Amino acid sequence: MKTLIELYDERPIENVLAAEMFRPEEVILVCPPEKASDTEWRQTIRDYFLHRRVELTVSFVPVSLLDAAQIRRELKKILKEHPDAAIDISGGTDATLFAAGAAAGTTPVFTYSHKRNTFFEIQHAPYAHSRPCTVRLDAASCFLMAGGVLLPGREDNAGLRDRLDQIERAFAVYSRFRQIWPKQIQYFQRISSVDDEGLRAEGGRTVKISNGGTATVSEDLLTALRDAGLIRDVELGPDRAAFRFADETVRFWLRDVGAVLENHVYSQCVKADVFDDVVLSAVVNWRSRDGRRDPVTNEIDVMAVRGVQPVFISCKTCDVKTEALNELAVLRDRFGGEDARALIVTSAGVTRGGSAMRKRAAALGIEVVDWGDLESGRLASVLRAKNRKL
Repeated sequence: MKTLIELYDERPIENVLAAEMFRPEEVILVCPPEKASDTEWRQTIRDYFLHRRVELTVSFVPVSLLDAAQIRRELKKILKEHPDAAIDISGGTDATLFAAGAAAGTTPVFTYSHKRNTFFEIQHAPYAHSRPCTVRLDAASCFLMAGGVLLPGREDNAGLRDRLDQIERAFAVYSRFRQIWPKQIQYFQRISSVDDEGLRAEGGRTVKISNGGTATVSEDLLTALRDAGLIRDVELGPDRAAFRFADETVRFWLRDVGAVLENHVYSQCVKADVFDDVVLSAVVNWRSRDGRRDPVTNEIDVMAVRGVQPVFISCKTCDVKTEALNELAVLRDRFGGEDARALIVTSAGVTRGGSAMRKRAAALGIEVVDWGDLESGRLASVLRAKNRKL
């Protein structure tokens, strides 16, 4: 096979997976006119293959995906010009599949099963005969195929893997002081500055916080953070408190209410040892080709990829709202479609609305990992579950 004919599908992976698997010299994407004329979308497809180091040429043939007769005519024309072509019928509308069947003749035809992660021969395509898919994606690839660009997040992922033990020490402290954590983080914010080059934090033992209330530092928390190696040089007087953050990264963790939980989930994804890529604070930028942020951005707290299956994880230290569930479902569907998993991890306690939240999550196909799962260490087994569906 030198030429692969792809039938455009709304699920981005259908448009690129077979080409990456079988490495033809050329891909012809039969797609709607509005897609064929969309310069940025065409460049997105090319950028994907460039990122994946798949050397091929890509061309786009505009057709109405509801006009089977037009599709059949275009396919016959393509097959006449490319007698060495094969047709991938994994994606496409009913009309395109019907037209492909009518136009194929003796042309090789194959498909892909998401459920089995395997390619299957339909006719004259022995290279696709019950062939397991060996493609292994990274987070950037998942975004690229869907028209997005992965931007640097709030933390340096390259250095995080060297901090897994430190991350878990911080989570152990968080587990002990979870109930007072939000106010204590506000306290740390008040007595330190993210802009200062120094790591020293100093202020009254009780300070005013943003909501008009006050926060008093917990001596036990400071002791626990010191024993965990996260702060040092602790000084406590009758009215003053002072200490030094271990380093700039720890300063960020202890000034952001959700950072320690997100770090723990990231750490558990890495330690699960089943993912090909794990990214903390995955920020995706839409439509901008120069890497700059624009108003159309989304952030996923943790994203992990296993083979061709992305897992989108949202972390919450407060009650999970319907809006958060809806947003997570939209991101999962946009990036990963039917193969993707979505998890929402919450360290909040049980509330009256918890049952309703779980029902809504189940309706959206979102797995809920609660504080009980985190305390018992069940998060790791949930993460290792492959193709888990509710």
